Amino acid sequence: MGIGLTASAADARVPAGTWANPSNTVQVRFAPCGRGLDAELMCGTVVWASEQAKADAARGGSPRLVGTQLFSDFEEEEAGRWSGTVYVPDIGREVQGTITQIDARTLVGEGCLLGSLGCREQRWRRVK
Repeated sequence: MGIGLTASAADARVPAGTWANPSNTVQVRFAPCGRGLDAELMCGTVVWASEQAKADAARGGSPRLVGTQLFSDFEEEEAGRWSGTVYVPDIGREVQGTITQIDARTLVGEGCLLGSLGCREQRWRRVK
């Protein structure tokens, strides 16, 4: 786990760790990345990507997918629900999004391109 995080039951809702997207083409490591107004911030950085995911990102204007921060400045709104900025490498855009940790192994991410238009939801699974 990250700095300052323990493995207690109270921390089970903190999404620190490595998570895989639904198609298992990208893995993101969530870790603390600073302090917000009221709480610790979490960020998610790509630690592994398939060749296809790298190619899709390159077509969207992101030539280096591994090492790219996809989830920035996520602050906990309520227990297990975080909001922040999501970078979508396939289209080279940032959107506002949320992540909700359903259980110790499941994370649901949602983001919308404009307001409530073009919304997408993904279920990520913990790999580490």
